[in-house]
Amino acid sequence: MVGLAEWTDEKEILFPEMTALIIGLLIIDKRVWNVKRWQIILLMTLGAAVGICIVRYSPLPYVVNLCAAFAFAGASLLISRATLIPLISACVLPVLLHTESIVYPIAVFSMSVSVVFVQIILEKCGIRNRMPKSVDRKPSKEDIIRWLILFCFVGALAGLAVGMDYPYLILPPLMVTFVEMVNSKAGFRNRPTQVFLFLTTAATLGTVLQIVGHYHLHLPESIVALTIAAILFLIFEWTGKYFAPAGALAFIPMLLPKENLGWLPLEASIGAALFITIAMVVFQKCYKWNRAQLIFCATPTLLREYMNRKKRKKQIE
Repeated sequence: MVGLAEWTDEKEILFPEMTALIIGLLIIDKRVWNVKRWQIILLMTLGAAVGICIVRYSPLPYVVNLCAAFAFAGASLLISRATLIPLISACVLPVLLHTESIVYPIAVFSMSVSVVFVQIILEKCGIRNRMPKSVDRKPSKEDIIRWLILFCFVGALAGLAVGMDYPYLILPPLMVTFVEMVNSKAGFRNRPTQVFLFLTTAATLGTVLQIVGHYHLHLPESIVALTIAAILFLIFEWTGKYFAPAGALAFIPMLLPKENLGWLPLEASIGAALFITIAMVVFQKCYKWNRAQLIFCATPTLLREYMNRKKRKKQIE
């Protein structure tokens, strides 16, 4: 993907959320999102096309366009009864970056087809387990209300970010993280510190390697991308946890101009902290948790495992 974008000089081919799809559909050997294969291709392509159309034809202010893209993605997920949250990134990213080239939705379509095809091949070869059928659950009134509240918070943070001229506060992978922490039942939603560290590390890693590797050492972006991916997956293996939005966030710097790129890790960290805090306080009501539960959630997995090993070692002695 990066090599093709570099060869053709078409930045629109770069789609950071492709990393999240690879992690969720090819690497994690279980169903991450409740979605049918054909829906992956249709929803991601439709989201990308709508994002381009908003940029091209909407006369509304920038903030309103961002909110419209988020609203379309949320409505699509509700109507399709799918939980393919990366759709938000596919729809919001072109609006955030003012992308209007038709190359973008074509690239998203091609990469979505490729990932789905590879998943089928891996299952047929027995390399990964076959995915169970998706559950066709009708959205409830609570689901609709939850999405409306999500929309209000995203709109408020988008207004804050644009008003202060800090656009990296609302990068699409941060929105995806926010929605995942609110809607998902996965264990990471109860590990806010771990999620924050993943996002901060990914933003810093991608920014540093893009600035140093590409702009200063003049390395090809394909080499920079391979280095980012290698280090990121080493971190995932080291921690024993994979977090798809972090993979997407690490590749965002490759899409952005050199100017102010150095501020991305700080702004992304602040944005991550805001989104995670809102998810924990407003939706999960963590202020009602007992002290033990709060300590457990605030302690990173590696630190918790280290403390448990020391505790077991003392008990043996």
